[in-house]
Parts: sequence; C-alpha cells; structure tokens
Amino acid sequence: MVAEEKEKSAGTQLQEKLTQKWELAWKNIDDEASQTVKKISDDYISFLTAGKTERQCALLSIELAQKAGFKSIKSYQETGKIKPGDKVYIVHKDKTVVFFIVGVDPIDQGMSIVGAHIDSPRLDLKPSPLYESDDMAFFKTHYYGGIKKYQWVTIPLAIHGTVIKKDGAIINLSIGEAAEDPVFCITDLLPHLSQEQNAKKMTEGITGEGLNLIVGSQPFPEKDLKDAVKLNVLKYLNEKYGMVEDDFATAELEVVPAGAARHVGFDESMVGGYGQDDRICAYTALRALLDRNDPKRTLCVVLADKEEIGSVGNTGMQSRFFENAVAEMIDLMNISKPEISIRRCLMNSEMLSADVTAAVDPNFSGTHDKGNAPYIGKGMVLSKYGGARGKSGSNDAHAEFMGKMRKTLDEAGVIWQMGELGRVDLGGGGTIAYILAKYGMDVLDCGPALLSMHAPFEVASKIDLYMCYKGYKAFLS
Repeated sequence: MVAEEKEKSAGTQLQEKLTQKWELAWKNIDDEASQTVKKISDDYISFLTAGKTERQCALLSIELAQKAGFKSIKSYQETGKIKPGDKVYIVHKDKTVVFFIVGVDPIDQGMSIVGAHIDSPRLDLKPSPLYESDDMAFFKTHYYGGIKKYQWVTIPLAIHGTVIKKDGAIINLSIGEAAEDPVFCITDLLPHLSQEQNAKKMTEGITGEGLNLIVGSQPFPEKDLKDAVKLNVLKYLNEKYGMVEDDFATAELEVVPAGAARHVGFDESMVGGYGQDDRICAYTALRALLDRNDPKRTLCVVLADKEEIGSVGNTGMQSRFFENAVAEMIDLMNISKPEISIRRCLMNSEMLSADVTAAVDPNFSGTHDKGNAPYIGKGMVLSKYGGARGKSGSNDAHAEFMGKMRKTLDEAGVIWQMGELGRVDLGGGGTIAYILAKYGMDVLDCGPALLSMHAPFEVASKIDLYMCYKGYKAFLS
C-alpha cells in the first residue's frame, strides 16, 4: 500500500479534528462555482468602473434593483400600503440608499440587515479651486478620508461630480474616463532635484496644500492679459458646460483615479481598481439581496455615505436617515403603535456591517499577528471587533451572535476566516457597526481582505468576492 493510502496516525487525526486551519478557498470550489466566480467578478468590475463616486454608486444600485422588481417608496405611498414580498427602496440626497424586501413576519420581530458604505477616499475640489501660477492653471484640492498623499501624484486622474448653477440648473460632470477625454495629474519632483524632499518623512514629502491638479497651460490668445491660462480654462468650461467661476462654490467635484478596474495576475484571480473599500461589499450585499424573494423576515441592505470621515453629515450613518426609512416602512404597514414598533424592530434586528479589512502583505512583514490575521484568497473575514488601542470605538460582537453566524456560514458552504486589522498597538479602524449597535441589535463586521487598502488601486481576490456574496446571501436567507 502506498504512503498516501496508509491509515492516518492517531496524532494526525486528532490534529485534523481539534485544530484550526484557514485554507485557500480556491481549493474548495468546483467547476460550476468557478463559473459563478467569473460571472460575479466580471459584473463587479463593470460596477466598480462605472461607480467612481457615491452618487454614481447610488444610481447604479437603484438601476440594478429596479431590474429586479424594486420600486421607490413613493409608488407605495401612493397606494398607502405595503405587503409581504414587496421590494422597496428609499434614496436620500442621491448619496444613500436603503433597500427592503418585506417579510411575512411582523416587522417588530426585527430585520436581517447588511450595511455597507459607498464613499471612498479621494480628493475634493476646494470651493474656489482655479488659479494660475507660472503660466499654468491648477485646481486646488482638499483630500477626503485617509489617504497616503504621495500615492496620488503622477497618476492619471478624472473629475466627477455635480454643479448647481446660479439659475438652479444641474450639471453632472465626468471628465477623464472616456478614451477621447483629457485626464489630469498632480506633479512631483524628479529624483535629481528631490534631495530635500527625500530627507522628509513620507507623510511630509507631499503636503495637503501641494495636491494641486494641473488643468491647463495654454493662454487665451490675447496679448498682455493677466491670468490668460486660467481664463482659457474658464472659457472651455463655459463653452462645454455653461459654467462660470462662481459655480465652483455650489459644486461637488471629486478627483479620482482615471480608468477602468482590471483583472490582476496571469491567472486573473484578483480584481484591481479604485474604491473597493467599500464598494466590493456594497455590490455583493446588494446582489445577495436581489437574489432573494418572499422572505420570512424583512430583509434590508443599507448603502451609506461619509463612512471614510466618521459617518457624519445627513447622509452618514450617524444621522437618522436609516431610522427614518424604517419609520416610513412601518407607516405603510398600518401598525397601531408605530413608535414602539420602530424601537422593537431595531432592537430585534441583526446586522452584518459589510466592510473590508487589511490583508497580510508579504512585501510588508510585521504589520499583523499572523495567527489572527486576514489573508486574501481565504474567504470572507469575520472581525469580532474593530476599533484601535484597546478596541476604542469598536462594536465587539457577542459570542452568541458569532456562534449563530458560524453555523449559518458553515451550513451554506461559505469559506470564512477570522481576522484583526493589524497588530494591537499598530492597527485598528472603524466601520458603521458601532452606530447600528446603539439600537441594541446584534452586529458583526465582515467582508473581504484587501491589499493596498485606501490606495488609488486596491486589490481583492475574486474568490473572496464570491464568498462574501455567498455569505451575505446565506445571512439574508
């Protein structure tokens, strides 16, 4: 008998029975699942390429939901009621969307909720951005969220956003994505002249005030005209979009990496692109919901804004837009005691805070406790707690809810792993988990691990993308 066929030793059997081992998820899928991975990945790449801003992601999500039979709550308000099986969405300020499928059970028994965010680190134009210096025109920017500023120089950039003109007209801009479009960039010093820059800390080599976007160098063709290059840029904007300089004050214009999301690696096993934190979770959560029909319990997916700057503002999870959305749903159910029903619904709900985490990067050793670290390619990551420096700002899921999710995922064949965001005194980060937990519901952070998280080009494993979709779908089942 060959060695492979020999009976396993008692110690080997005991190890397999008692010890934990997170393995590559690719080893555990068949040909049919591989085709599903490919299909979901291709669709996700299209979504990621088209959704460069929170407004664009909200609109894309609504379009996908409408194709699956979802209707705006306004259409249900016209009839005055909703019933089990109805598919409803509520959009807030064009930046946040909440999707519901009404269940058979009374809503005060709680909902199954998956919440993600659709904003990403970027550069925003300042309210008065356009200036000229040394016969070149620039846009001044103010960075949004946690970025490494040096990563944003010398790469092609695009401008997306909304302008409200003086007469109230709305202009939606997208410049730098089409093949015929110009792109923009932030310049950097050449090595020959950067001795002083090289001596600085990485955080100081490029400053916030130095993130100025070059937008033109050709002057308006008239002699002895001051700021002629700036004027030529304004002339272009006026002829193409009807803009004047004052319109920048009533605009939201975002600077993001130009170009499409791409397959990564010879084996095309990964996805690379801007904004995967957290649009990879937003897409998989929404897709999991769209594949559900006639649930017993009411299902909900929340796509929120402003997470990268603390979930503030009236489109962030710290506002009451979500609570108000639940109240609107309950109002259409003709419940006799709506106020207490809202409280009971939120208290009895369960939620997955769908957000990414940082994978172990072999190029940068020492950032994680490897026995408690997430890896790309090993499935969905469950993070019992987040926060930093002693779990500050964390939700910290209870063991009972962890056990329930473990059983749910295992029974559905979802490959998962546990993970922390870096070493105890080094890492940490926040999600929307603690904000929803304030209602008393059980909440758990989970999502894929990324390489180069918060960079202009982030990398995710396709098998992790698939396992997140499968995991969210199992939870919503």
